[in-house]
This record gives sequence, C-alpha cells and structure tokens, in this order.
Amino acid sequence: MGYIMDMRKLVGKRAIFMPAAGAAIINENNEILLQRRTDNKCWGIPGGSMELGETFEETAVREVKEETGLDVNRLELFNIFSGEDLHYVYPNGDEVYITTAVFLCNDYSGDLRRDEEESLELRFFKLNDIPVESDLNPPDRVIISKLKDYLVRR
Repeated sequence: MGYIMDMRKLVGKRAIFMPAAGAAIINENNEILLQRRTDNKCWGIPGGSMELGETFEETAVREVKEETGLDVNRLELFNIFSGEDLHYVYPNGDEVYITTAVFLCNDYSGDLRRDEEESLELRFFKLNDIPVESDLNPPDRVIISKLKDYLVRR
C-alpha cells in the first residue's frame, strides 16, 4: 500500500496534494509511448504518485518500470506541472491536486509489457495520431499538448 492510499484512510475523499512524476518515452521514430489506463479508459503518459523519500526521478523510473516493463536509462526534465489543470477527481471519488515532474526519455531498454492492474494497452503514437483530447487522461491533457508542441518543434 502506497503513501497516497495510506493518506486516503486518514482523510477520506477530501482533496489532497499528490506529488507525482512521469516520463515521456520517445522512440527512434519520434513517437510517444502512451498507456490506456484501467481506471478511466483514457490515454496518458506512464507515471504515478511519489512515495516517501523518493526523488521525482526515482518516482518516474519506478513508475515506468511498473507500468511498461521498460528501464529508463537517462531522464531529462521537461517541465513541472501543477495548478487547476491538474486538479482531478478519480472515478472512485478520490480528489487530488497533482504536482508532477515530467521527464523526456529516449534512452530506454527492456521489453514493453503492460501492468494489467493499471494499463489496458501500451502503444507508441505518431505525433499526428495522438488520441483526441476527450480520450486523454484529464490531468495529462495539458502535459501531452505541451509535449506534442515541443516534439514537433525539435
């Protein structure tokens, strides 16, 4: 059981701050890896909440490994996201205000495999084939939009 779940036992459904991290995995074809989540059936970047004592980088590395089976070998900070765009109420009613560090990664290894508890599907998308906004995980919408703009320009 993780820190956020432990906090939920204490505070119930009230809004809490949730530090998190994720990684935009970019392959050699400039495609981005997205995960279709089990909780809301929407696409987002691999990532999740921070555990006590972790750095943002350690959180991203752990979450990517858990959710995709991939080992990230080098992370580059893309941006830190917070505010109303990252306010979210999960399908189970848990309310969070997320602060997340998002990293870029094009140096990774391992075999792509999904965590069946958290992911329905993993897929690399061409930038012009990224799912429409309504199919994106709400907290990831602004992140994916900024990632797409960045990747198109580079």
